[in-house]
Amino acid sequence: MMNYKNKKIYVAGHNGMVGSAIMRALQKNGYENLITKSFTELDLRRQSDVEKFFRQEKPEIVIVAAAKVGGILANNTYRAEFIYDNLMIEANLIHASYLNNTEKIIFLGSSCIYPKLAPQPLKEEYLLSGYLEFTNEPYAIAKIAGIKLCENYFRQYGCNFISAMPTNLYGPNDNFDLQTSHVLPALIRKFHEAKTQELSSVTIWGTGKPLREFLYVDDLAEAIIFMMESIDAKNLYNLGITHLNVGSGKDISISDLANLVAQIIGFKGKIEYDLSKPDGTPRKLMDVSRINSLGWKYKTELEEGIKLTYEWFLKNSVKN
Repeated sequence: MMNYKNKKIYVAGHNGMVGSAIMRALQKNGYENLITKSFTELDLRRQSDVEKFFRQEKPEIVIVAAAKVGGILANNTYRAEFIYDNLMIEANLIHASYLNNTEKIIFLGSSCIYPKLAPQPLKEEYLLSGYLEFTNEPYAIAKIAGIKLCENYFRQYGCNFISAMPTNLYGPNDNFDLQTSHVLPALIRKFHEAKTQELSSVTIWGTGKPLREFLYVDDLAEAIIFMMESIDAKNLYNLGITHLNVGSGKDISISDLANLVAQIIGFKGKIEYDLSKPDGTPRKLMDVSRINSLGWKYKTELEEGIKLTYEWFLKNSVKN
């Protein structure tokens, strides 16, 4: 295990749900030499700005948590932005890291990189084995490009650049905007508003049948620190894989998830399903046996994580 405690670590995207969880975990684990830049200070889509920042700061470790993200609606609506923004962010950060001799990169992607109808659970080697889900294809293509950038900067230049692919994430600092959010925060917001407005029913997109896996974002942050300290590109690519899956290895149907969220929030009304809306991928369960065998496993069960997330939502997103 490498000791990175005194290394200069740049967390790109530190204000987002994932980035802020990584910052909390780094600080909790005794890391103090941390660099951050907000979007107003540094637009990661601008190559010259990113390269200037790297020349000045010379980060030794880079964690790429910066991305344009969203749920089905956002992915399908802002297709050009999702592919352009994400391609530019990752290409600029990875290339600038190479130019400035950054010791290590951990690039974060998403489980949506896998083919829509890939066998379940999703093994790392299923990447590029079939067609992607149409609604999030632009985002997935961008994230696959990021994985391949890291892999091939290692293959050509020997750079210690690795990738982590988390499953669906949730937790503090999540996006609760119904127009752009993922399913779990959207359900928390919907059921909370239905409860406070004393509505008789809540409508969910699709059939409720798709199966989804969820990981509490603070667990992901611990996985990132584990990968930073314990896993190098050489070890990873020698296993014949380009990235590591990070998840709980458990899934739940959207209808069961909706019932669980309603129960935690205390909504007593009816749950209805809008069959005119898309379901997305039928199932997305990650095979996490590789990262488990290397020494990391999730800690926070779904019910506990939803309670913690709802507490955060009540304190931060609701005007009392």
